[in-house]
Amino acid sequence: MHRFIVALSRLLLACVLVLPVLTACEKPTLGVSLHGVNYSADTVSFMISPLGATEHASGSGTIDPFGGGGMTCCVTLPRQWRPGIKLQIRATHWVDKRAENSIEEITSEHIVEVPRYADGKPGELWVLREADGKISVVSSDYQPDHPKWPGRIKGWPVPSLEYRRERWDLLRAHEQGYVDTFTKLLDELEQDPSARGKEAWAHDMEYDPKSLGEFTGPEDPRYLAVLKQEYMGGLISSRGRLATLMEQKP
Repeated sequence: MHRFIVALSRLLLACVLVLPVLTACEKPTLGVSLHGVNYSADTVSFMISPLGATEHASGSGTIDPFGGGGMTCCVTLPRQWRPGIKLQIRATHWVDKRAENSIEEITSEHIVEVPRYADGKPGELWVLREADGKISVVSSDYQPDHPKWPGRIKGWPVPSLEYRRERWDLLRAHEQGYVDTFTKLLDELEQDPSARGKEAWAHDMEYDPKSLGEFTGPEDPRYLAVLKQEYMGGLISSRGRLATLMEQKP
């Protein structure tokens, strides 16, 4: 009995001594989720990888202008922060060159250092693109609008006035195009109903032949009346949307 108690005591002592060793052997790295935040007016694509291993991307994603969102999982970080933790990021953005009617793709390589972890532990990794194109990262389980967010730029991106006006102008041009189209169709129908009816009839025969079942042909007055009603309805609707947009100009 005495020998059994001694053996059991030794076993318990061994377990107590081995436990810290097992804890110390805990995996030194941790996989964390990856997010992107874009404070610029460009659409941006990120590809992140360990330093010197661009062929082994940890994650990637595309973020809209002044947007934020999740990217593909995951990035591996050391459990304990230390100075000099670096990652390599390939960033691509697109510039709309309207004068040349083209879009230029620009790719750049960035080596970024991971700043000190928030709360002393590796959190989700945030890839940030600032308004001037600078790329940086933040390790934090807090979002950009949280009081404890450790990033230099606080809060989610806010679209600039220039960007909002640019987007508004695109929508305005789009709706103006509908107004111009329906106005033109009504003018054609008024000036030469036969020609306009034949063109509309050919279109309907190809895409919606069932709608022609009750009419005798492209010069059927009932068919021309339906065309006029459709064109007038389209013009009124598009003018209404355009008027609303004009009131909402940034």
